[in-house]
Amino acid sequence: MVSAADLFEIGSKKEFEKITMKVFRHQFENNRVYKSYCELLGKNPSNVKNILQIPFLPIQFFKSHEVVSNQDATQAVFTSSGTTGMITSKHYVTDVSMYETSYTLGFKNFYGSVENFAVLALLPSYLEREGSSLIYMVEDLIQKSNHPDSGFYLHNHEELIAKIEALEAQGQQTLLIGVTYALLDLIETKKMKLQHTIIMETGGMKGKRKEMIREELHQILMEGFGVNAIHSEYGMTELLSQAYSLGEGIFECPPFMEVLIRDTEDPFTYLTAGKTGGVNVIDLANYNSCSFIATQDLGKKYQDHSFEILGRFDHSDIRGCNLMVL
Repeated sequence: MVSAADLFEIGSKKEFEKITMKVFRHQFENNRVYKSYCELLGKNPSNVKNILQIPFLPIQFFKSHEVVSNQDATQAVFTSSGTTGMITSKHYVTDVSMYETSYTLGFKNFYGSVENFAVLALLPSYLEREGSSLIYMVEDLIQKSNHPDSGFYLHNHEELIAKIEALEAQGQQTLLIGVTYALLDLIETKKMKLQHTIIMETGGMKGKRKEMIREELHQILMEGFGVNAIHSEYGMTELLSQAYSLGEGIFECPPFMEVLIRDTEDPFTYLTAGKTGGVNVIDLANYNSCSFIATQDLGKKYQDHSFEILGRFDHSDIRGCNLMVL
């Protein structure tokens, strides 16, 4: 067993690798879906000697299997968004305190205590459905901020703009976290010049607007809000940790999370810094689920371990899913 303290108090790369190998063994032994996948690849704790030999479970398994590493009762089920008729991912969480610890420490790692902020959330497409892990996180951050003006907004743009301007006048440090299309809608209502407010976009037009390249999108948002950078959050239903970008789409992970870039043709070949490939995520907070996820995102990693997300590739490009019936 690995304790929560072991997972969340990692102080060095060597310590991260040591804990990661322990988590791999635990999940191989206790996660039926993950063990089956590893065995089909001929991988097990006796022949996996380092992080680069660990199999990463294709993210689609969350659409077809209950991916858990213990027999405890489910405390929450987080679901992905999707259009009508789409099969959505389901993340069965048996200990929500792991998620709460992960995002609280993750936020603090990049921004300091959330108690210093007023937290405003413009997440209509997430609020309008059940099971969003993002809403769970933001709702808790709003409560932890303990600021009377913190809260959610739907389509009441004038009210939100008035709130932002009042907080600015007070010099109050504010976080506005919003889904991309809603942030664009907001600055079309009124352009602002903000000095004390962080704008954080969660990505995605959700079918409301045409997709844009990040540079174009961030330029429009910077001009509309009058800020020098647009922050971003990189997370997903199947993970319990988030990476953050403080600008220019360059993300960094908290100490209990790591990103690797795999060759899209060979899941066990990893690419050197600056080369584009598939994004693999090690998320140690996912101890009770699966900590080794092969995503459908394309990205590149840099020498300092920061990374960039460049897009997605389709289902047919994911190697490994054909090993088990989905």
